[in-house]
Amino acid sequence: MKFKTEQEEFWSGNFGNEYAQRNSSDQLLASNISLFSQILSHTTGVNSVLEIGANIGMNLLALKKLLPDSKYTAIEINKSACEVLSQQSWINVINNSALRVSDVQKHSFVLTKGVLIHISPEELSSLYRTIYDSSSRYICLIEYYNPNPVEIPYRGFSNKLFKRDFAGDMLDNFSDLKLVNYGFAYHRDNNFPQDDLNWFLMEKI
Repeated sequence: MKFKTEQEEFWSGNFGNEYAQRNSSDQLLASNISLFSQILSHTTGVNSVLEIGANIGMNLLALKKLLPDSKYTAIEINKSACEVLSQQSWINVINNSALRVSDVQKHSFVLTKGVLIHISPEELSSLYRTIYDSSSRYICLIEYYNPNPVEIPYRGFSNKLFKRDFAGDMLDNFSDLKLVNYGFAYHRDNNFPQDDLNWFLMEKI
């Protein structure tokens, strides 16, 4: 598979394989269930979920516990992660870059978690459009937040992690989106630690 950005090459290769191995644990699943139960408490009628950048499915596994009757689709660039995802027969797996997919079926809840931060800033607008077009109702972004765009070192690599106000971008770009709620998950939470992530739930009106 040929990609247009260095970030896509990075995550499709060995680093993406190693990431999958690091980010799988019962504690992470428990933390995800806690996080998504908070977020979903502000929604109604979610019957289909699309995760863009699903990795091995730790977020979808948590959502399945909370929404057992929903339909689930995952877009994931890393082939090894997709092989793990495909072991869950209830997940429709699309092995592709989020920057290359188009005409994705609409889902009532579209999610990214720690994905937009790794997208080339020049490609964000097209990905925002994909996220928006793929949602029939809710959009949930769970990412590192910064009021202004900034690039920071990531595990010894440069040009691989970017912080900004992703939700603000989407609210500015799509006039029929409204902010429903937002929150923060702290790495020192006593029971359900996350990676200092901000979450933003938006809805089409």
